[in-house]
Amino acid sequence: MTEAVTRRTPGTPCWVSLMVHDLAATQEFYGALFGWEFRPGPTQLGPYVRALLDGKEVAGIGELPPERHLPIAWTTYLATDDADSTAETIRSCGGTVAVGPLQAGDAGRLAIGSDPGGAVFGIWQAGSHVGTMVAGAPGTPVWNELVTPETMTVGKFYEALFGYESEAVVSADFDYLTLHLQGRPVASVHGVGRALPRNRGAHWMTYFEVADADEAARRVTELGGQVLQPPREGASGRLALVADPEGAVFTVVRTGPS
Repeated sequence: MTEAVTRRTPGTPCWVSLMVHDLAATQEFYGALFGWEFRPGPTQLGPYVRALLDGKEVAGIGELPPERHLPIAWTTYLATDDADSTAETIRSCGGTVAVGPLQAGDAGRLAIGSDPGGAVFGIWQAGSHVGTMVAGAPGTPVWNELVTPETMTVGKFYEALFGYESEAVVSADFDYLTLHLQGRPVASVHGVGRALPRNRGAHWMTYFEVADADEAARRVTELGGQVLQPPREGASGRLALVADPEGAVFTVVRTGPS
């Protein structure tokens, strides 16, 4: 189901963005994979485009300065009504703020920080830009999950930050929290223990809806990316873990009829 999207409750994932070394090649990859078109966005952090589906904004991609050698990764942004206040809370609860808060023109105000486990995330105080403008259609981010060693400590951090109600899966071998706002699930925290990839550490994972997970995985390979975990059936539908040509990891998922 496709829905129009409006301003979000604080704590709701509202945007995803990616910083890469080759903006043109990255646009080509995601344009071919998801049918995205692009238009220029705010350039406070350098060259930057917004990805569009049917003219509606779904994600952002920026270009790193040549001398910056940062990990290439999709960043999940959580909505806030006050980026400065949320940044202070991040610090006081044991996280760090690496960028901002800074103004992105009239679009909004942002900061990028990390939780006590080291997972990077953004916060977004909407101005004229409220975030991803369409939900549910192929090519849109449909879920965000924090992959981390264990859920208890970091879960408390996010609960303190945004007042999430968390619902745990109680199981001897499965450490999983669903984060709710106003009774609605908005994100999840998956404790994977020693299964956490050493080269990546704790991280937020973006799930993008696709019409066919197997076909999307094939296209990723054809377009110069990698399939890290082949398509399989999961709790949310058929999904595959993939990486783009610069190594940014994401999940493609066919969630099925809603």
